[in-house]
Amino acid sequence: MRYALLANAICSSVLLFGGVCADDTESSTVSSVAEKPTFTPTEVTAPFLEQFTDDWDSRWVVSKAKKDDPKSDEDWAYVGEWAVEEPTKFKGMEGDKGLIVKNAAAHHAISAKFPKKIDNKGKTMVVQYEVKLQNGLECGGAYMKLLQDNKKLHAEEFANSSPYIIMFGPDKCGATNKVHFIIRHKNPKTGEYEEKHLKSPPSAKIDEVTHLYTLIVKPDNSFEIKIDGTSSKNGTLLEDFTPAFNPPEEIDDPKDTKPETWVDEAKIPDPDAKKPDDWDEDAPFEITDEDAEKPDDWLEDEPTSIPDPEAEKPEDWDDEEDGDWIPPTVPNPKCQEVSGCGKWEKPTKKNPDYKGKWSAPFVDNPAYKGVWAPKKIKNPDYFEDKTPSNLEPMGAIGFEIWTMQSDILFDNVYIGHSVADAEKFKAETYDLKIKAEQAEKDASKPKDADKPKSPLDLKFMDDPLRYIQDKFEVFVAVARNDPVEAIKAVPEVAGALVAILGVLAAGIFAVVGVNSAAAQDQAKKASQKTKETATVIKEKVTEAATTGSEKVQSEVQKRTTRSSAAAE
Repeated sequence: MRYALLANAICSSVLLFGGVCADDTESSTVSSVAEKPTFTPTEVTAPFLEQFTDDWDSRWVVSKAKKDDPKSDEDWAYVGEWAVEEPTKFKGMEGDKGLIVKNAAAHHAISAKFPKKIDNKGKTMVVQYEVKLQNGLECGGAYMKLLQDNKKLHAEEFANSSPYIIMFGPDKCGATNKVHFIIRHKNPKTGEYEEKHLKSPPSAKIDEVTHLYTLIVKPDNSFEIKIDGTSSKNGTLLEDFTPAFNPPEEIDDPKDTKPETWVDEAKIPDPDAKKPDDWDEDAPFEITDEDAEKPDDWLEDEPTSIPDPEAEKPEDWDDEEDGDWIPPTVPNPKCQEVSGCGKWEKPTKKNPDYKGKWSAPFVDNPAYKGVWAPKKIKNPDYFEDKTPSNLEPMGAIGFEIWTMQSDILFDNVYIGHSVADAEKFKAETYDLKIKAEQAEKDASKPKDADKPKSPLDLKFMDDPLRYIQDKFEVFVAVARNDPVEAIKAVPEVAGALVAILGVLAAGIFAVVGVNSAAAQDQAKKASQKTKETATVIKEKVTEAATTGSEKVQSEVQKRTTRSSAAAE
């Protein structure tokens, strides 16, 4: 009985969570309130320029590879679907289509080869593209990769392990929100490649209108990142990346060790100091206040607490089984009106003669030699690349992402060498559509305060039920792919689960620890009542939970990324 009670309680809790998670909220689309321009193919040219016109599939190839993940025993395949469609939310231009990620919680990979390799040696490198997060972005990436040009570059085998030269674009999960800028740099001495990350990348835009991301790398090693045409980050490749493009010229000698006689204590206890004769180490910190007097209104004969006069013995209390009933106690109301009740004792006060344990004061150490450090030697791995802006040749562009949100749209990709052409391309595309998108977004806002677009931005007091539902959904979905990332992204759910386990463990100890016959009888009665309550709750949520389970199972079958799906 006692274990059945716990089992039923656990099942009921799980069903309740399932019922909450099964509820889906559908958003409505507000009709555009601004006149929208019509898509017209640009006349701007570039080494690679993509507007996802009707012949897009002649250039882009969906990957059929498996994701290389040494941390997992699973074989993940890129089964996420892609489509070229007009946006369904805040459409800013008629007839304007983009490349869309169709599935949530799935691995996606697609790439397109350049007509010929792009080599920016001695030239400015410009990378620009639009990202539209139609469902926001809670956890996932929307970045692109410019792939290294080599003979092994096969589009159908594009995966996370495919060598790239530049990785650029937004990425968000939990508290992490940044625009990646990573360069794979070749070591001229060893020929090995190492990722160089921008130290303090700007934050990505996470709302549902189109945003334009622009990267400019100049031959003088300077760079600039623009978001929506506004500069968000600029600096130099030689100073703003980690690890640095060039290693230090000197390094610590690994064979050098600190001498045993080296003294690195700057201060020492004064060897000449002596404890004063009047220093009493045994004097207490506090002493009785002998000058204190009992207040005139102190009620020494009154107890501090009394039996609750309003308490009544429960009707089902059995003196033979439960023992004599004793009413609970409450604070004595008489004591609240006076200085105190009960036996009065003199209070304590700080001892003016207290000094504590004596110790000698510190003085400068005459033998101090300073902080020891190993001697410097020439770095055997040192090299100097004065122009890291001269990137390795690039042969293709690829999007290789995993995301919790579907309907991410990419459009108007420019990869070339002209800042002016990229600006002209922006004026013909982004500048025209964003006005209509923003007008439609503003018109769609509710009259009251805006509601959070992302569960990770929702506050509990705004909508408690939705807060719990959305947080739990995000945690479960992220945990399927990476439990550690789920804990980082939604720590509230992880903490709640730990708390629930703690309560259940306490219940087990309470049930197992019952020894007396009377207590066992009460435990059985409570168990029966709880079981009946859990049954009622279970019946109420079964339908909702089943519906949610069927929906989840359907999504899992459709989006599964295991090797069996790839084999099919």
